[in-house]
Amino acid sequence: MSGFWLFFIVLLILNWVVGAFLTSPSSPRPISIPYSQFTKQVQAHNVLGITSTGGTIEGRFRSPVRYPPGKEAQESDYFKTERPSFAQENIVATLIDQGAKVQAKPTGSSTPFWEALLLYFGPTLLIVGLFVAIARRGAAGMGGALTGIGRSRARRYEAGGTDRTTFADVAGIDEVKEELSEVVDYLKHPDRYRRLGGMVPKGVLLMGPPGTGKTLLARAVAGEANVPFFSVSASEFIEMIVGVGASRVRDLFEQAKREAPAIIFIDELDAIGRARGVGAIPGGGHDEREQTLNQILTEMDGFDGSEGVIVLAATNRPEILDAALLRPGRFDRRVAVNPPDQRGRRQILEVHTRGVPLDQDVDLEAVAASTPGMVGADLRNLVNEAALLAARRQHTRVSAADFSDALEKIMLGAERKILIAPEERERTAYHEAGHALLGMLEPGADPVRKISIIPRGRALGVTFQAPERDRYGYSESYLRGRLTGMLGGRAAEEIVLGDITTGAESDLEQATRLAREMVGRWGFSRKVGMISVLPAAGEEAMYFPGSGPASERTRELVDEEVRKIVDECYERALARLREHRDQLDALAKALLEHETLDEADAYAAAGIPHGNGSGPAARPAVAPQARRPEPSRPAAALAPEVSGDGEADRARGLAGKDQH
Repeated sequence: MSGFWLFFIVLLILNWVVGAFLTSPSSPRPISIPYSQFTKQVQAHNVLGITSTGGTIEGRFRSPVRYPPGKEAQESDYFKTERPSFAQENIVATLIDQGAKVQAKPTGSSTPFWEALLLYFGPTLLIVGLFVAIARRGAAGMGGALTGIGRSRARRYEAGGTDRTTFADVAGIDEVKEELSEVVDYLKHPDRYRRLGGMVPKGVLLMGPPGTGKTLLARAVAGEANVPFFSVSASEFIEMIVGVGASRVRDLFEQAKREAPAIIFIDELDAIGRARGVGAIPGGGHDEREQTLNQILTEMDGFDGSEGVIVLAATNRPEILDAALLRPGRFDRRVAVNPPDQRGRRQILEVHTRGVPLDQDVDLEAVAASTPGMVGADLRNLVNEAALLAARRQHTRVSAADFSDALEKIMLGAERKILIAPEERERTAYHEAGHALLGMLEPGADPVRKISIIPRGRALGVTFQAPERDRYGYSESYLRGRLTGMLGGRAAEEIVLGDITTGAESDLEQATRLAREMVGRWGFSRKVGMISVLPAAGEEAMYFPGSGPASERTRELVDEEVRKIVDECYERALARLREHRDQLDALAKALLEHETLDEADAYAAAGIPHGNGSGPAARPAVAPQARRPEPSRPAAALAPEVSGDGEADRARGLAGKDQH
């Protein structure tokens, strides 16, 4: 029970107790008798005194009287009766002659004003107070009552607080920390810059994919400078009431200026900072967002460099931001926060394993090498999952096996104990063997790290491939080899079984997406030429259906070239697998026998020398990350390849997607 309701109940009980106490008589309760009985007691000289209030007579007997007759009779010295209006006898004179005390009270109310107020208005006041309290609590949930709806909702972190974050908590992005150290130095020693007429940028925009540590960096800057930190998400400015967002922006900047030096951090800036006019609804459907953006621009224009307030913002979609935000004088410095390389991943793992007891067989360098494409948030989740898994297994330390199993669980989900028909199990084995064998044979292909036909998530089987080291550029031969490997599962089904299934759905999606990038973005088609014909990320909404950055004829040409590349790679996959049919059968047989093959066992089963071509010299400690390549990412961001056999959705007759 909340404190408010407890207080209300106690107050109600107190009101009842006080009312009962005030209304309780100070003398014993009188018995009610008829007027005739009263006259008999007067004649019997048994009345000691009376008090009259209008027609009501109250008094006391000399000796107790029982009334009424019978079992329900009550005995009392006190009585009460009503005098009829037609009574003529002179009772008062008789009582006076008998020496009784006779007195009277006015017929008006004799209850004190404060007592009547408490008795009659107390419950009403309690009910009114209850409704007022409920209304205030409801208003507070909507912004702190009507008077506070325009107040900023930014969360403030005090300088030197217990939750302080510093650069020691940030790893793997040293170049970004070096660039932001200038901001820290300015907040610590502003006079050093003012003396020479220098001005630190008013706004610093942190750009990078999700999970790379942009918010952590902003808090680390405040922690290093030891200044107050106001953190707010851009979406928190927006309300249904027009003008509230602008009011909250003004309030936020006023708070920061009062606490200067300070840092304002706006997360997910693209929620309000996207280019004005793009996707606008006729009639002003975006007025509130644009008013909020205009207010931010105005507030940042009002800086003269001496307030000691710096605005940090984060976004993973800088290409859609309004140009006015990025011009000099506002967010005039842009810092790219990219995914870490292998050395950076090792440093991030060291930070996240500070409080985790590790077994001697855990090699963080090997873990980092086996997780290309992972960002800080991914690595933190990996360490946490490994620790949870070790705890469930009642280990005293987290082992390398825990890391390996945790990574597989993150990528594909937990193993499913389902019963698979022998013919479907055989088809899955050949499907995965097709992917893996082409990965071993194609020149320049990423080494095969693991093959499995154990169902995980929505996939019946998976094949992992990952490079020995991080790649930052891709040749056409590598990309065609990768496409050939993606189509190896479908090719193996056609060669061995003479029939194809829906299991290659995800393979076809990835192959089509990669081929379209090759043609429309990277210039790998001579017919299309070295031009970019695909809309940039975030610009798709700028074009109406049927329109785009390229003509209709060019888009048709792109589709033709994409089909040509995919068809050529599929024909190569068929030819290579027919040429190495014995190795395909041997690899599928080994999968049916062992269900899961690691790198060394897979190469041995296929009869291919370990480390052939670009294959690895040593097996990594854990499997590579399973991640679907995104079409909007540059070539340097292609993720490790994961091919698999999708599970058919028998309830609807549709093929399920692989988990990537």
